[in-house]
Amino acid sequence: MSKHSLNSVTLETRTDLGKTGSHRLRAQGKIPGVVYGHGTATPITIDAKQLSELILSGHRNHVVDATIGGTRDSVLLRTIETHPITRKPLSVDFQRIASGESITASVPVTTTGTPAGVRDAGGVMDTVTHALDVKGPAQSMPDHLVVDVTGLGLHEHVTAGQVPLPQGFTLLTPPETIVITVGVSRALVGTETETETAELQPTEAPEGP
Repeated sequence: MSKHSLNSVTLETRTDLGKTGSHRLRAQGKIPGVVYGHGTATPITIDAKQLSELILSGHRNHVVDATIGGTRDSVLLRTIETHPITRKPLSVDFQRIASGESITASVPVTTTGTPAGVRDAGGVMDTVTHALDVKGPAQSMPDHLVVDVTGLGLHEHVTAGQVPLPQGFTLLTPPETIVITVGVSRALVGTETETETAELQPTEAPEGP
C-alpha cells in the first residue's frame, strides 16, 4: 500500500469520558485519546480514518502539526492501544512537542545489501532486534535506522553500538545488544552433520582369504 502525505491532524477535545463514552465515540468512527506533556493532559478524539492515514503516512515517529479544539500545537503519536483480536485502534496517546525538544523513541532497524556469509557461504541472515531506543531532536527523528550488512560474514553479527545514528542522536539500547546475525542454514547444518557422522563410522577391515 502506498504511503500518503499527512503532516497535520485535527484533534477534537472531548468531555464524554469513561468506557461508555469511549464505546459511543468508536461507534461514530472516532478514536478517544489524550494529548499530554508540558504539565497538562487534554482528552481528545481523532477521526479513525485520519489516524489510519497518519500511521500509513510514514510519519509515525514524526512531529506533526495539530489543531486541538481550535488551538494550534505540535504533537507526536506515542502509543496506540488496539483490540487483541481485531487489532482495531481503541485509544491513542499524543505528546506535545516544543521546538528543539529532545525525545526518546523506538526506531525500526532496516538492512541494505546482501551479507557475504549469505552470498558466498550459504548462510542465513536473522534480525534479532527489530528496533532500537534512541534519544534526539523530535523534529529530526528518523523513520528507521539503516544497517549495511554487505560485509557481514558467516558467524558474524552487528551490535546496537555498531548501528549508525543520525547526528545529534544517542543510543539508549545497551550497545552490546545483538541486532543482526548471519548463521548457518538448517540445510547446511544437516549436510555438515551427515559428513561428520560418516567420518566417525568405523572402517571395516577387508576379509581374509
